[in-house]
Amino acid sequence: MTGRTPAATGRRDGDRLASDLVALRGFLPCATPAAWLEAASSPENLALLLADHANCEKKAAATALNLAYRYTDHYPLLHKLSRLAREELRHFEQVIAIMEQRGMAYPSLPASRYARELRACVRSEEPGRLVDTLLVGAVIEARSCERFAALAPLLDAELEAFYGSLLRSEARHFEDYLGLARSLAKDGEVEARLALLLPLEAALIEAPDGELRFHSGPPRG
Repeated sequence: MTGRTPAATGRRDGDRLASDLVALRGFLPCATPAAWLEAASSPENLALLLADHANCEKKAAATALNLAYRYTDHYPLLHKLSRLAREELRHFEQVIAIMEQRGMAYPSLPASRYARELRACVRSEEPGRLVDTLLVGAVIEARSCERFAALAPLLDAELEAFYGSLLRSEARHFEDYLGLARSLAKDGEVEARLALLLPLEAALIEAPDGELRFHSGPPRG
C-alpha cells in the first residue's frame, strides 16, 4: 500500500490554503490598505504590532471560552470553540515567546475601535445575539488571516515564517464561525446581517486611525 509523499501532502495543503484565501478575500469588503502595511511592517512599529497581536490572540481565546460557557446546549458549537480557544492560546504563547526572545516589552495597550464597533452591532435578544456574535467572529478571523498573508512577505524571515504558519488555522476559524452562524440562522438572516456588518468593517479598515493596531485603519497623517 502506498501513501501520499510529504511533497504531495504539502502541495495539497498549499492548494487548500490558496483556495481558502481566495474565499475569505472574496468575503471581505476590501483589502488591507497599503498605508497600513507600510506602517505595520516598519521596524520602529514591530514591538507595538507584536504586543497588539498577542492581545488579539488572548481576546480571541477568551471570546471562544465565554461563548462555550454561555451556550452549553449546542455540542457542535462547543467542540469547535474548544479547539479554537486552544489554538488561539497556542498562538498567544508563540507571539510572546518571539517578543521575549527579542527583548521586547509587553505594554498595556488600549484596544482599537475595530472589534468594539463591530460588536456594537450585535443584537441583544437571542437567538440573534448568538448569530451576530458568530458573524462578528467570522469577520475578525477573516481580516486577521488576510492581514497575516499580506504582512508576512514584508517582515523578517522568522516573522514571515511565523505569520505564514498561522494562515491555515485562521482561515479555518473564519470557516467555523461562518458555518456555525449559518447552521443557527433563519433563511436569509446571515446575508442580511452581513449586509450591515461588512460595510462597517470596510469603513473601519479604510478610514484613517489615530492608533496603529493589528486591526486598525491606516495611520492618520
